[in-house]
Amino acid sequence: MPDTPASFTVKIAENDGELRAAQALRYDVFVRELGGGGEMVDHAAGLEMDRFDPFFDHMLVSDDTTGEVVGVYRLLRSDQAGRAGQFYSENEYDLAPLKASGRKLLELGRSCLHRDYRGGTAMFHLWNGLADYVAQHEIEILFGTASFHGTDVQALAQPLSLLHHNHLAPPELRVRAKAFQPMDLVAPQDLDRRKAMLDVPALIKAYLRLGGFVGEGAFVDHDFNTTDVCLILDTARMNDRQRRLYTGTRN
Repeated sequence: MPDTPASFTVKIAENDGELRAAQALRYDVFVRELGGGGEMVDHAAGLEMDRFDPFFDHMLVSDDTTGEVVGVYRLLRSDQAGRAGQFYSENEYDLAPLKASGRKLLELGRSCLHRDYRGGTAMFHLWNGLADYVAQHEIEILFGTASFHGTDVQALAQPLSLLHHNHLAPPELRVRAKAFQPMDLVAPQDLDRRKAMLDVPALIKAYLRLGGFVGEGAFVDHDFNTTDVCLILDTARMNDRQRRLYTGTRN
């Protein structure tokens, strides 16, 4: 972490160089740190990429002091998904309930921060940039897969069961995993709720604080060495406190 407080710039990537900076950070986090992979990953160049990248908007947060891209988010609206042929998450989840809703959808993915900026204000700036994007495009439902590290489902039984029992999406928004891995692995009375929540990744906890839900079933992604859940956030269901958390505003 820099010795002095950093200032940040948030923007959508506008050229190949900025896209490559996003892909390089993703490689550092998802491949080097977490052991992920994929058909189009360029190990020689150190870039994590896939066929969907040309269709997404890529939100970048840069440290103004160094100019380095230190955080990224990948964003796909319904019109962009139409050009791509599908949403990325459709490889893992049946999104029929969301697509049938008639509401404006935004898929989120590949969210990550450089290791030196975690726990600081960079994520706050990225989050506020996302809020501005949602307002600009009048998005109504945000969704996307989020990951637990590793593919040993039994090791994740407590946090997965906590999400299933306490945060399952209502039926009209309840997407379902295609290669279905049940999440209700521990009965409610047997949950260690405190430990289970400590084991939930920070990004998932952030969405839960905003009133987010999870879809039914997990998806074990062996390519990325993760166990994924589908997060869903309906902006119409957010209360005033959650809206303030989301936009960073205060009374």
